[in-house]
Amino acid sequence: VIDWAKKCTSCEACQRVCPVNIHISDAMTAASKGDISKFKRVRELCVGCMRCDFACGTKIPITTVMESANVKALSEEKFKIRCGRGAIQDVEIRRVGAPIVFGEIPGILVLAGCSNYPDGARDVALMAEEFLQRRFIVCVSGCAAMSIAEYQDEEGKSLYEKYPGDFDAGCLVNLGSCLTNAHAVGAAIKVAHIFAKRNLRGNAEEIADYIYNRLGAVAVVWGTYSQKALAICNGVNRWGIPVMYGPQGTKYRRVFLGRRDKPEDWQTYDAKTGELVTVEPVPEHMIYTPETVEEAMIWISKLCFRVSDTEMGRQGKLTHYIDLHKKYFGKMPDDIDIYVRTERDLPLTMKKELLKDLKEKGWKPKTIPDPTLVPRLVRVNRGVKK
Repeated sequence: VIDWAKKCTSCEACQRVCPVNIHISDAMTAASKGDISKFKRVRELCVGCMRCDFACGTKIPITTVMESANVKALSEEKFKIRCGRGAIQDVEIRRVGAPIVFGEIPGILVLAGCSNYPDGARDVALMAEEFLQRRFIVCVSGCAAMSIAEYQDEEGKSLYEKYPGDFDAGCLVNLGSCLTNAHAVGAAIKVAHIFAKRNLRGNAEEIADYIYNRLGAVAVVWGTYSQKALAICNGVNRWGIPVMYGPQGTKYRRVFLGRRDKPEDWQTYDAKTGELVTVEPVPEHMIYTPETVEEAMIWISKLCFRVSDTEMGRQGKLTHYIDLHKKYFGKMPDDIDIYVRTERDLPLTMKKELLKDLKEKGWKPKTIPDPTLVPRLVRVNRGVKK
């Protein structure tokens, strides 16, 4: 590595052809003096296109040099990660079911996807810790699980050490390899079966309806995008769970974008009365592509809203949404009136301020239905109520 680095002339030809504008010559200069540590950041940003290899006037095999430097560095490091635990057990589901329904646990975040992240693997760890601190249940798998283990705090502790536990609030759960993404969906299906008595056999429609309307879960695929990832994400969508792609998935963003300005798209049956009612646009999108990790964190909180949220649950979710919006965008969100159904939805610490804003926008209270998109689940149709 050092011998090759000494041949670098810092002509910047590699940077000019790099699709993510990596300053490769800075790492080469440092390596020529014996410091190969800067290649770690270069490798995090690299997408593996190898254009730099072909552009180099002195024929340095840049990709090979970069990988060799990281193999050397990684061979001297050890990372602590919890073993992949596999499927979520029924007893765990029963323990968290009531706190999720009543809003004590604001949501479930699933982090998955391949590596080669848009701005390095640290972003995945940042997202995980932000929501662990907010007492979300955070599940990880595959590359995301491994990437999170690479980052430690000032005391040298990884997130697995800081947030241990099982499938519960504020706990980091490593499901296992990328194949275990199915366990996250399996947990959602079990919630519908255990708490709503939805039959598991040949009943995907009713289970997806329950998850879509009642379970605040969102999946994030932040790394390099592929047809494999698209297939997995569409499978998650079919069960009523919204998905966020990283910036590299922009070409797919129009597939399931919602239209807030079309009220007819946001109608649901009230299972108690059979009435067709217009509700707030939640979750607003089934597939969304944020451009930055900051935008992603705001949308994670927002995509956990559900039509059937209890008033206490919506209070908590609005609190996280407002707090994250102020933290990363520096201002109050301008669409709070859309998601407030009654005054009891308002976070108590901001109630006076928010009520003033709501009145200026002409806000009116809304009825909270018992939502379903499946007509046969309306109780009138089932003969429960005449």
